[in-house]
Formats: sequence, structure tokens, C-alpha cells
Amino acid sequence: MPRRSQLYVPGNNENMITKASALDADSIILDLEDAVPAGEKARARGIVARLSKELDWGKRELCVRLNAVGTPEHAEDVSSIKRIERVDTILVPKAEGDCSQVGKRSGKKLLPIVETAKGLMKLDELARSKGVVALTYGAGDYASSVGGSVEAYLNNQTVKTFIVAAAGAYGLEAVDNVYFDLENLEGFRAEAAAARSLGFTGKQVVHPSQIPIANRVFSPTEAEVAWAQKVLRALEVAGADKRGAIRVDGKLVDAVHHRLAKGILERSARP
Repeated sequence: MPRRSQLYVPGNNENMITKASALDADSIILDLEDAVPAGEKARARGIVARLSKELDWGKRELCVRLNAVGTPEHAEDVSSIKRIERVDTILVPKAEGDCSQVGKRSGKKLLPIVETAKGLMKLDELARSKGVVALTYGAGDYASSVGGSVEAYLNNQTVKTFIVAAAGAYGLEAVDNVYFDLENLEGFRAEAAAARSLGFTGKQVVHPSQIPIANRVFSPTEAEVAWAQKVLRALEVAGADKRGAIRVDGKLVDAVHHRLAKGILERSARP
């Protein structure tokens, strides 16, 4: 399932949730955590439960971000969400280590959010948790956990490289963090492109205007598809499994490029 764009929607806002069901995001995240004030948590759970069933979500991945493990709201969130068949995936905020039990109790796929120093140090354990399908990152909470500035961690290459490495090691998707400047769409595009170059497969978004940009950036271009087709044809004709490396347009290609080309064509074939 592609996760090029994952849109956060406050779980207590019926109007925004209804509008989100018609948007072109690959994933919709109905948020029960940071976007919902403490006094609105119970009401938000009711709205999410009802609209998850009533609205037509098409082929979109429907996600719910729970409140963090250990908070008073977490158990209530899990109890509510596990009864909703249409919810595919739950986001686990401030994930630190093995979160398999969250998946077991909810019966849903898991997308942990690395938002603390401990979470980063426990990345391997977190990525190996049963039910995990992707990893993502929250710069604001992470900065708070280490006493740094949000600006320093919004596009921190070191942290992001670790997340991509953990995702790649266990065959998971890696979804880049949100970009808060809603007026700067070029800045969003540039950050998304940088994330893709690191190995991220999608980006979380907080406004509908960011969705088409994320979908474009994290989809193979026509030139990439043409290159992949050419490489696979050339390797097939050459019988590269026996010859090792060959030249295509004057450049060396081998088994690594075969895997890259196959990955590009697989992503281009996704709806």
C-alpha cells in the first residue's frame, strides 16, 4: 500500500473529517492525540468511530493516531478502535521499544512515531515489533526530549538516516515528518524531495495543498520509469545473472541496478 501522502485530521472535527474522505491522500490519519484538547478526547473517539463507518473512504488507508502508551486515554482509544473494522492502521506516538502488544490488543497494523531520544535508541526493537508496517518521525516532540530546537530537528539528516535504515532493514515503509509552513509549498516540495533522496517513501502532511506535491515527489518520474525499463531489458537480453555487470548508455549496471529498477516499476504500478 503506498503511503506517499498521509494527512492528519483532528478527530474532533466532523467537517474536516468529512472533507478528508474525498481528498487524494494515500492515507488519512484521524488524530486522537495532539490535535484534540484534553476535554474533547471522549467526544473525538465517538466521532472517529462513527465517521469511520459512515463515510466512503475508498481505497485510502484509514489510520488513527492514538494517545501515547501510559496515558489515561490510551486504553480507551484501543478499546474504541479495535471494534472499527474499517480502520487499517494505528499510529503509536512517542513509541519506545517493542510495541507488539498495542497491535495485539487492537488487531491493527502499527505505524510507530519516533518522537523521543529513547525511541531513537530503541529503533531496532521498535522496527521488529509484530505488526509494524512503517516508521515515521515527530520533530517537535523529539526536540523537546533532547532539549534542542524544533528547527534543528525538522530536517535533521542524522535522525532521518537512522529511521530510513531501520525501515530498510526490516522491509518497512519510511514516512517523513510534517512540514509546518503552510504558505511555503516550494519549501515543502524541497523537503519532500530531500527526504525521498534519503530513502523515505512518503511524507506526512497537515494541509490539503501539500497532498498533490507529496504524491508527485514520491512517485517515479517518467524518466525514472524509462530508465528502469531500459535497464531491465538490457539485463534480460545480456543474461546478466551470468555476466555480472554490463553497460547501459555508457554506465555500469549490475544486480544493484536490477533491484533499483524493479523497485521503481513496482512503485509506478501502484494505484
